Amino acid sequence: MSFDLETGASDASSPSEWPLPYPVASQPVVNTAPLIEAAPAVIYDKLILPGDFPDPTITKIGDTYWASATSAEWGPVFPLLKSTNLVDWEVVSYVFPDRLPEWADSNFWAPEISHENGKTYICYTARKKGKGRRGQLCVAIASADDPAGPYTDHGPLIGQRKGSIDGFPLRDENGVLYMVWKEDGNAYKKDTPIWAQRMNESRTALMGKKVELFHNDTPWEGCLVEGSAIVRQGEYFYMFYAGNGCCGKCCTYATGVARSKKLLGPWEKCPQNPILKKNKTWKCPGHGTVTKYEGRWFLLHHAYYTDSHEFVGRQGLLSEFTWNAEGWPEFVNNSPQAEPLRDLRVLNVNDDFPGNRLSAAWQWPVNEQPTVGVSDGQLLLTARPTGIGAVVAQRTFTATYKAAATLDYGALAPNTYAGLAAIGDPQNALALVAGNGHLQLWHMKGSKHLTLTEVKLEDCKMLCLRLEAWGGSRFRFAFSTDGGTAWQPVVLDSFALNGTYLPPWDRGVRVGLLAQGPDTSTVAFDNFALRNCR
Repeated sequence: MSFDLETGASDASSPSEWPLPYPVASQPVVNTAPLIEAAPAVIYDKLILPGDFPDPTITKIGDTYWASATSAEWGPVFPLLKSTNLVDWEVVSYVFPDRLPEWADSNFWAPEISHENGKTYICYTARKKGKGRRGQLCVAIASADDPAGPYTDHGPLIGQRKGSIDGFPLRDENGVLYMVWKEDGNAYKKDTPIWAQRMNESRTALMGKKVELFHNDTPWEGCLVEGSAIVRQGEYFYMFYAGNGCCGKCCTYATGVARSKKLLGPWEKCPQNPILKKNKTWKCPGHGTVTKYEGRWFLLHHAYYTDSHEFVGRQGLLSEFTWNAEGWPEFVNNSPQAEPLRDLRVLNVNDDFPGNRLSAAWQWPVNEQPTVGVSDGQLLLTARPTGIGAVVAQRTFTATYKAAATLDYGALAPNTYAGLAAIGDPQNALALVAGNGHLQLWHMKGSKHLTLTEVKLEDCKMLCLRLEAWGGSRFRFAFSTDGGTAWQPVVLDSFALNGTYLPPWDRGVRVGLLAQGPDTSTVAFDNFALRNCR
C-alpha cells in the first residue's frame, strides 16, 4: 500500500499496474479505403532511455537489440537493456552487478557492446587503481556467452599516460580485428588523436603499432574528438564521433562524421559537420552508436533536455538519418527530432518492496556498495558510519518532482540516522533524516556536513518523509507522523534550499534512501515513491 504525496490517500496499485516505463512507438494509421495514399511511416525519433544514460551503445543479437550506457560513479556498473523494437526497453542485468573489476575503481564510461561467433563483448573505459595517486584511464574488455551475462573481465588493453577512452572494436576491409580509441589529451590541454591498432582474436591484447586516424583540427570540434562509432556502408567506413565540451550547463557537444575506404585511412571529414547539433528542445547531442531497424538507419546517442539539463543528466535518444546523394548521413534539421514525453506519469516510481530482492532501478555509489535486502515488504539497509552513510538511489527524470518514503521509525536503533535525500554524489547531498528522537535537515557540500535545522519528534511507529524539487535546484522538505495524512513542513529561513551545486560535471541528481550510523544497525523502509511534475 502506498500513499499520495499530496493528500495521503491510499493507492493499492502495484508497480506492475503502472503504465510502461518507456514510450511506445506511434503506430501508423491504417486507412482501408481504396486508392488512398499509404499510411505515413512510423516515427522512431524518440526519447527511449529517460534519465541519466550517457554514451549509449546498441547492437542487434538475433532478433533482439541490446544496449548499455555509462555508469560513471554509480553501481551496479553498465546496465544491460534489451528490446525487440528499438523503443520499449527492459533492464535485464548489469555487466558488473555486484563487484568491480579488480584493476579498476572509478570512471566507468562508454561501454561498447558487440557480438561475434556466439560471444558478446563489452569494451569499456575505467580508471586503473593508483598507488597514492589516480591511475590512468584505460580501455578494457569483458565477455560473456550470453548477452545478459555473467561477464568475465579480461582487464585493460591500453592505458596511455594521458589516458585512453572510448574503445570501439571492429574488423577492417580485410577482416582483420582492430581496436579504435581516443587518447585523452584534452585532460592535458593537448590534441585528442583517434588511434587504431590490431587486436588478437581473443581480444586480450593489442599487436603491432598504433596508427592515428585523425584528431581535433576544425573549429567546431574545439578541445576534443571522441566517442567513435564506425559502420560500413557501401565502399566506405563511416565514423560518427563527438566534438567539443561534453557535459554540464556550459556544454558545447555536437556530432560529426568522417569516412574512409580503408580503416587506417586516409579519413575525410564531412563538409557539413557537425551533422547533429542542438535545438530548442535538446542540447549537446553526441556519443552514440549506429543501428538499423526495418532497413532504416538510426543513431542512439545522448543529449540534455533543455528544461532539466544537468539536473537530470544526458538522456538516451534515437535519431533517424538517411544518406544523401554525396554519400553522407543526414539528420532532419541537423538536430534531434525526438519530442519530450507528454505524459510524465509513465516515469513515476512506486516501490513497496515486494519479493525478496531490490528492483533493477536502484543504484548506489560505485565504491560504497551497501548491504541491502528486501524482506516482508521492507527495504533493509545496513548503516554506514562515515559521510552521508549507506545509500540506495534512483535516477530522476524531470527537474520538478516530489519524492517520499516511509521509515520504520519505531525500529530505528540508537545513534542511527535514516532518511530521504537528493544526491549528486556521496560528498554533495541534501537530506531529511530521523534519529535519536529528532528530525534533522542535512546540507552536505564537498564533504562538509552542516545540520541546517533540528526538530524534536514525537513517538511514532512509522515516519513519512517528503522531498519537493523545483527546476532541479530548489528543494523543500516535509514530514508526517500519521501515515501521510497531514504533512508538516520543515521550516527554513528561506522558502527553499539552493541545490544548484548538487549535480557533478557528468551526472544527474538521484533521489534516494540513506542510513548513517554503526554498521551493526539496519534501517527499514516500507515504501518509496517518485512523482514527476511539469
